[in-house]
Amino acid sequence: MARNFNTNVHFHDIPDAILSSIFSLITDTRSRNAMSLVCLKWHLIERSTRTCLSLRGNIRDLFLLPTCFRAVSNLDLSLVSPWGRPILDSSPNTTLLAQVLHCTFPSVVTLTVYARNPSILHLLAPQWPNLRQIKLVRWHKRSPSTLGSDFLALFEHCHSLASLDLSHFYCWTEDLPPALEAYPSIAASLSHLNILNYTSADQGFKSHEILAITSACPNLREFLAACIFDHRYIGFVGDETLLSLATNCPRLSLLHLVDSSSLSAARGDPDNDGYTTEDARIRQTMLIEMFSALPLLEELVLDVCHNVRDTWVALEMLNSKCPRLKSLKLGQFHGICKGIDARPDGIALCSRLESLSIKNCADLTDSGLISISLGCPRLTKFEVQGCKKITKLGMTKLASILRKTLTEVKISCCKHLNTVTSLQALEPIRDFLQRLHIDCVWEMVEQSGSDQATSSAKYDGFKCSDKRRGIWEDANLKKKYKKYNDNENGYASSTWAKLRCLSLWIPVGELLNPLVLAGLDNCPMLEEIQIKVEGDCRHQSRLSPDGFGLSSLLCYPRLSKMHIDCQAAIGYALTAPSGHVDLSPWERFYLNGIGRLNLTELNYWPPQDIDYNKRSLSLPAAGLLAQCRTMRKLFVHGTANEHFMMFLLKAQTLRDVQLREDYYPAPENDNSTEMRIDSCSRFEDALNRRAIPD
Repeated sequence: MARNFNTNVHFHDIPDAILSSIFSLITDTRSRNAMSLVCLKWHLIERSTRTCLSLRGNIRDLFLLPTCFRAVSNLDLSLVSPWGRPILDSSPNTTLLAQVLHCTFPSVVTLTVYARNPSILHLLAPQWPNLRQIKLVRWHKRSPSTLGSDFLALFEHCHSLASLDLSHFYCWTEDLPPALEAYPSIAASLSHLNILNYTSADQGFKSHEILAITSACPNLREFLAACIFDHRYIGFVGDETLLSLATNCPRLSLLHLVDSSSLSAARGDPDNDGYTTEDARIRQTMLIEMFSALPLLEELVLDVCHNVRDTWVALEMLNSKCPRLKSLKLGQFHGICKGIDARPDGIALCSRLESLSIKNCADLTDSGLISISLGCPRLTKFEVQGCKKITKLGMTKLASILRKTLTEVKISCCKHLNTVTSLQALEPIRDFLQRLHIDCVWEMVEQSGSDQATSSAKYDGFKCSDKRRGIWEDANLKKKYKKYNDNENGYASSTWAKLRCLSLWIPVGELLNPLVLAGLDNCPMLEEIQIKVEGDCRHQSRLSPDGFGLSSLLCYPRLSKMHIDCQAAIGYALTAPSGHVDLSPWERFYLNGIGRLNLTELNYWPPQDIDYNKRSLSLPAAGLLAQCRTMRKLFVHGTANEHFMMFLLKAQTLRDVQLREDYYPAPENDNSTEMRIDSCSRFEDALNRRAIPD
C-alpha cells in the first residue's frame, strides 16, 4: 500500500528533547551565540543547554550579570576585570554579591577563580557546596596568614570535592599538607591533584611533603607535582620517595613529576654534551619496583633535570608492568635504548605508546630513533628536545616509518637539526602533520637554480651584507628540496595540507622572514602561530629597520590566532646606557607589520627588565596593535598606561581586551601612571559604548 509522506517537515517539528541534545553538542562559543540569534525558541534552547561560561565583564556592573544561564555547571571567574583583583571587593556588601552569583549560576560544580586572599573562598565556597572541581589562580604574593588558610574554607564547605588544580596558584609548599591532614575525608575523595606550580618555579615540593600529600590522598588517579630532584638540597626526591609515592597511590593513571628548575629554565646550549654535573639518586631497581606498583598508569612524565643513566632495562620493564601506558615523557634519562641493530629494545619495546617526548637524552642516536619508530608503531605525537647526536637521517627514517600515524612533532634545541634540516626530515609526513614546533635557526641557505653544492652561512639579521640578505628576499631563490623515501620515490606534494598550529622558537634579534623561504610557504589550513622570543636585547646594538618580519606571514590565508611571547627577551625598561636601546624600540621591532595580518585573537607577552619586575605595554606597541583591523580578542600579559590603552579603541572590531599580570610576583600596587582599577573601568566603558560591526 502506498504511503503519503509529508515533505514539508520543518526543523522546529523535531521534539524539544532531541533539539536540546543537538544544541548541547555544539561547543564553540561564537557558533552558539550565532544560533541564539536565529529566533526566540533557539535563544531559549541555547541558553538552557550551555554548560560552560567564562565571565570577562566588570563585576561592579551587577545589572549586566547574565541571569539566563541556569544550566551552567563550569564557571570561570578568574578573568573577571580588573584582572587579578579580589572579585568581591568591588561591592560594599560582599556577602550579597556572593549570594547573587549563586542565584545566577545555581548548578555550578566546576569553578575557576582568582583567589588573591583567603576571604574569597570564605564567601564563595558556601554558595556552591556541591563543587567537584576547582582551580585556584593567584600570581600575587601570598597574604600573611596561617599555614593552609587558603584551603580551609574550601575543604570545610565542599565535601564532594574530587579535583584540585593549584598549577597557577602561588602558595608555600608547606601550605597544602596540613590542610589535607585536617580534612581526611576530603583528601580521601580527591582523584585529581595538580601542584605542578608555574607561579613559583624556584620552589618545588620536598620529599616529606610529597609523601604527606600522597599518604593523605590514597585514591588519587591523577597527580602532577613540581619536585626537587637535586640531592644537594635537603628534602630531595629520590628513588625511595618515588616507590613510596607509588605505594601510597596505587590507582594512579596519570603521574607528572617535574624538577622545579625545569619550569623556568631557558633553552639549553646545543653545543654542550647533554650531561649534567650531578646524577639523580634514582636506581634502576627502584624504578622497576615503582612501575610494578602502578599497573593502571596511562601517562607518565619524569623530568628530573639530573642524569639518570642506563635506563633501558627499567624502560623495558615499564612496558610489561604498565600495559595501559600511552603517553611518556622523560627528561635527562640516558641510555633509553641501545639501538645496536634493528631489533627494538629499551623504550622501543613500549609498543602501545601514542605520545613520546624525549628531553636532554645525551646518547640518543639515529639508530635509536629508527628503533623507536619500529617498536612504537602507534605514535601520533613525538617530541625531541636537547638531543645532540640525532641528525636529519634519523628523523627522516622515523617520519617515513610512522608516516600513517604521526600528526604532531616537536624538534627543539638539537644541534644538527636547524630549521632547514628539520623541515627536510619531516617531508614524508608533511601532508599529515597538524601541529609542529621547530627552532628558527638560520644556518643552511641553499640557492636554487644552480647545480653548485649547498652553501652554508650563518644568517645575521643585523650585520649581514645586502647580497646575502637578498638570498632571503628574492622569491626566485626559494629553496627547492629533494624529497626521498625508502624507495627513493619523490613526494609529489609540497604542501603542508593539514598543518593547523605552528610553534616557533627564535633567538632575540633574528628575523622571521626566512621561515617562508625555508619550506613553510604553502600551509593552506594554518590557523594559529605561536612565537617565543628568547635572549638578551642589551647585547644587540642595531635593529633592522623593516622589523621582525610579521608581514611575511601574509602567505597563510587562514591565520587568525597568534601568540607572541617576548617575556624571555630581556632589556632595559626605562633607561639604557649609551649605545643601547630600551624596550620601546624592541616592541616596535617585533610588532611591526602586525596590522596587515587578519588576526582575530592575539596573546602578547611584552619583553621585560628582570630588575624592574614589570611587563608593560609601550607607546609604539599600543599604536601598532591599534592597527589590527580584524582583531576581536586581545590579551596583554602585562600592564599598560591608560592613555596607551585608549589607542586600542581605533580597532573597530575589538570587543575583548584584558591586561593580565600573570607572572610572579605580580605588582601589588600599580604606579600612578599605570593601569588602575578606575582606569580599567573607564577603558571598558569606552570599549562597550562603540558599535561593533557584527
